[in-house]
Amino acid sequence: MTVRWVWMFLDLPEREFETALAFWREVTRSDLSPWRGQYREFATLLPAEGDPWLKVQRVGGEGGIHLDLDVDEPLPEAAERAVALGAAIVGDLGDVIVCRSPGGFVFCLTSWSPEHSARGQARDGAESLVDQVCLDIPSSAYAAELTFWSQLTGWEVDDPDTHDEFARLAWADGIPVRFLLQRLDEEEGPVRGHADLSAVDRATEVERHRGLGAREERPGDGWTVMLGPAGHRYCVTDRDPRQGPPGAH
Repeated sequence: MTVRWVWMFLDLPEREFETALAFWREVTRSDLSPWRGQYREFATLLPAEGDPWLKVQRVGGEGGIHLDLDVDEPLPEAAERAVALGAAIVGDLGDVIVCRSPGGFVFCLTSWSPEHSARGQARDGAESLVDQVCLDIPSSAYAAELTFWSQLTGWEVDDPDTHDEFARLAWADGIPVRFLLQRLDEEEGPVRGHADLSAVDRATEVERHRGLGAREERPGDGWTVMLGPAGHRYCVTDRDPRQGPPGAH
């Protein structure tokens, strides 16, 4: 199985959907595609240049994020491999197979079509980009999740001897979303995730987000934890958005 594209879904809670949607459109400087789905619950954030990789979904509950992995083999075969690695199948919709990782993080397997799927992410001139998913993993599940995601995607762990708290998967050619895995202090609980932005100037970007209604929760070593106006956590990081994966333009 080869992962050819990764879609990050911002799962926005129904109770503050319009506020959250307006915020993320401003943060990402995006237009919005037509709504799709039985309940018009899905849309794509369309960048000014290049192909999209972010989508929004109206959900119940607290919201969060999930991922769609476009793969280049029949979905039943991809799902069989995911299950063999420890995933569970949540639902089979035919063109989408909904799964959970061993630690409970939701992701979907979807078919890659060269004529329809996105193939290029524009980074030239970008001041910031939502370009990383951080999986927040309780310590008891960390080793298993790291192994699962590396084996599922086929992407090796960067610096495998130094991942006591954080580990990255090698950034594959042309993939728009980087994977960071974080070991939490808590021992048990479900794996969840949050979005990370890369920023040329973190302080300036944080101030821009504050002007859009977010607030700074706490600084870190190279990142700032933010709380959006609808209560969603995410991070602004010091990574340069103009330096993407191999194949970026």
